[in-house]
Amino acid sequence: MSARMASTPTPEDLLACRALLAAGSRSFSAAARLLPRRLRRPATALYAFCRIADDAVDLEADATAAVRQLHRRLDAMAAGRPEDHPCDRAFAAVMAAYRIPRELPAALIEGFAWDAAGRRYLTLWDLHAYAARVAGAVGAMMALLMDVRDNPRLARACDLGVAMQLTNICRDIGEDARRGRIYLPLDWLREEGVDPARWLAAPSYLPGVRRVVERLLAHADLLYDRAEAGIDALPSDCRAGIRAAARLYAEIGQVIRRPGFDPVARRAVVPAARKAALLAGAMLPRPARLEALEDPPLEATAWLVRAIPDRQPRPPRLEDRIAAVIEALARVEGRLA
Repeated sequence: MSARMASTPTPEDLLACRALLAAGSRSFSAAARLLPRRLRRPATALYAFCRIADDAVDLEADATAAVRQLHRRLDAMAAGRPEDHPCDRAFAAVMAAYRIPRELPAALIEGFAWDAAGRRYLTLWDLHAYAARVAGAVGAMMALLMDVRDNPRLARACDLGVAMQLTNICRDIGEDARRGRIYLPLDWLREEGVDPARWLAAPSYLPGVRRVVERLLAHADLLYDRAEAGIDALPSDCRAGIRAAARLYAEIGQVIRRPGFDPVARRAVVPAARKAALLAGAMLPRPARLEALEDPPLEATAWLVRAIPDRQPRPPRLEDRIAAVIEALARVEGRLA
């Protein structure tokens, strides 16, 4: 039996992880069907850990103690001695098999701790720092499950995670506000004449709030566009599923942008027919767009990328491939002369 197979979660532990996700993460259960079969088991263990960590911090009365306990559990998982819990054992196996650095799940726990503390974000950069933890880290871990370890593709995986989180923020502004939470950049709101405290006391889709939401969605679209280069460079059996997930999330932004739609009053949902069309389109072959692959990571996600040893050769850039062809032709001409 190979080292990879020996480190996979047991069927019993995976069954417990699936039961946890089926009860509290229907969106993951649906998205898992888009993944190649080889990724479904490790992804199930990863998302079960995410679910447990989120619930532990969000639902426990003492969030600080919950965070400390999560870090102790994570230390045990990283050391290969997980606590006697099926999700701990499953994620420990995945961490070992795919060489997931402790910094990535620890970043996720830190982001959940920020949620529990009710932290607010003054600038877009501050919001990037939050999104890097709760979503960019997950994007990086998913990339590792696909055996992607080079910096350019990891940077694009983090871009996709951050873009999805920004979309989540725009979709959930009403629900968050009713819980006393606000994630929109406070300086953008004040530029629009919206006082965050007053708005939280009586949330509504004011014109200034709408403009901030549109601005944040436009920024997310830029990141979705950059992430396409990373998707094009993924292993071939992973591209369609990840592209479908990206397009479904980006489409939530299009629903929010529709004239008259009020995301404070109701949650944006992509209609079933539109979902089907997006899924079908994601499965179609398309020319690769690798121009943005070498763009630097977001400043807020660069430390996540650096935490992962780069052990794979980077996909050659177009200009490098052209130069190699010219050099080979020159050598041939030299031999024929």
